[in-house]
Amino acid sequence: MRYVISGGAGFIGSHLCEYLLNRGQEVLALDNLITGSLENIEHLRDNPKFEFRNVDVTLPVEENGQVDGVMHLASLASPKDYLEHPIETLESGSTGTRNMLELALRTNATFLLTSTSECYGDPLEHPQRETYWGNVNPVGLRSCYDESKRYAEAITMAYHRTHGVRTNIARIFNTYGPRMQLKDGRVVPAFIDQVLHGEPMTVFGDGSQTRSFCYVSDLVYGLHLLSQSEERYPVNLGNPREMTILEFADCIQRAAGSNGERIYKPLPSDDPKRRQPDISKAREILKWEPKIPLEEGIRDTLAYFRAKSSKMATPIP
Repeated sequence: MRYVISGGAGFIGSHLCEYLLNRGQEVLALDNLITGSLENIEHLRDNPKFEFRNVDVTLPVEENGQVDGVMHLASLASPKDYLEHPIETLESGSTGTRNMLELALRTNATFLLTSTSECYGDPLEHPQRETYWGNVNPVGLRSCYDESKRYAEAITMAYHRTHGVRTNIARIFNTYGPRMQLKDGRVVPAFIDQVLHGEPMTVFGDGSQTRSFCYVSDLVYGLHLLSQSEERYPVNLGNPREMTILEFADCIQRAAGSNGERIYKPLPSDDPKRRQPDISKAREILKWEPKIPLEEGIRDTLAYFRAKSSKMATPIP
């Protein structure tokens, strides 16, 4: 099998490339490196079954070789990034999605879209099921991301219905692990970065808002299972263990052996108050649920960034 993965040098994309290569598959990773990093895939570059191309998928994707699966992960997924690049974010979800769908159609390949829990907006239903249509502000600051993903889901279903493309849609909830960008503004890397540098942890609002955190290896396995399934409608992939931001801050501090201060800032516009996936569908259809406990995943993630910081701080002879 040969897969084409957009966003292949990103956080989740690089882990997905590695997972498929470890299963003996061939992988062509596409990334324009706007938020991805060559460092994420450096350990894959010597694998003869791996190829990387610096490509912007908002431009037509040229590939005439064998393609069995197309996986569209290219997106600016953090608030910091998509607020700085709103047009590029909308383009990756619209034009980028269509170009990747065209590649799948042209090569008779399967197509996997990584969508997001942000499709639910600031939800009025809890926990969120795939049948919930969401509470999204279409003109708010976050709309460039939310609406790009909602459009991506719509055009994916249109290609399935009109052209018979074998599509799958994953709605990804908060995911964490090694290779995240520490400065991308999301709560997991932000807390880890502050703890490692001995800085106060920044909590937005009063910290009572909730999130659910899934370790990246669990998510990647779920993506693979979904890509092999016959389910065409969206499937939630995430960890149903819900906790407040303050509880999560406590977890980070315990793992780091820290008891530093916290500072509080106003809650950003349209920030969801509660976020928890209902994964009944994934359990039933994919026989999938996350296995890595949060405490274990946080320890591994902290160890990765400590090692990375130590390596960066080591003077070159």
